[in-house]
Amino acid sequence: MPPSYALERLLSAGGSKTVAGIDEVGRGAWAGPVAVCAVVTDLSEPPAGLTDSKMLTPARRATMAAEITGWATGIGYGEASCEEIDELGMTEALRRAARRALAALPVRPDAVILDGKHDYLGSPGPVRCEVKADLSCVSVAAASVIAKVRRDAHMASLGFEEYGFADNAGYPSPVHQRALAERGPTEHHRLSWSYLDDLPRWRHLKRHRNPLTGEGQLGLFG
Repeated sequence: MPPSYALERLLSAGGSKTVAGIDEVGRGAWAGPVAVCAVVTDLSEPPAGLTDSKMLTPARRATMAAEITGWATGIGYGEASCEEIDELGMTEALRRAARRALAALPVRPDAVILDGKHDYLGSPGPVRCEVKADLSCVSVAAASVIAKVRRDAHMASLGFEEYGFADNAGYPSPVHQRALAERGPTEHHRLSWSYLDDLPRWRHLKRHRNPLTGEGQLGLFG
């Protein structure tokens, strides 16, 4: 089933005139920022074929992002850098990116729909967490597309062809693994991630922080 406005209308009926859908991308990457997008709509008919960004091909995502940009009443995008992730942990980095995305909206939303089951936003306003909201909720699906397209474009712009950022967007891949083993991490890599435990030549670069902060990450080989 395509995404609907059921959650937006439910929150609107409860008194929230403006509702923003929020989604993130980059949480599990080894390199690059974590990115969050917030989208507000006027509950009009969304672009045909809108769904979770992971269900769309790169070409279709790019086309959909352009359609969303012309259709949505508000789009806000925010990032938290790899340095912030290393220093603060993923939960706080997500919070910062989300608040930057909300601050970039042309209007302040009365409520937020957050994809997933954990409220990393910690907003003083109403936050509705919904698992797989990027599939079921129009504004969150739109946010997932914009977040993915913009972050992917940012990663491709960094260069570092040996690491395959233009294809893997900083996520694990065989090309990325080989480049890390041979060349070590770049300035765009997250140095607190456990993939460094699997790289004897570069293990000394790992940054250690409170293990209770953030979330565990995959190592180089699984």
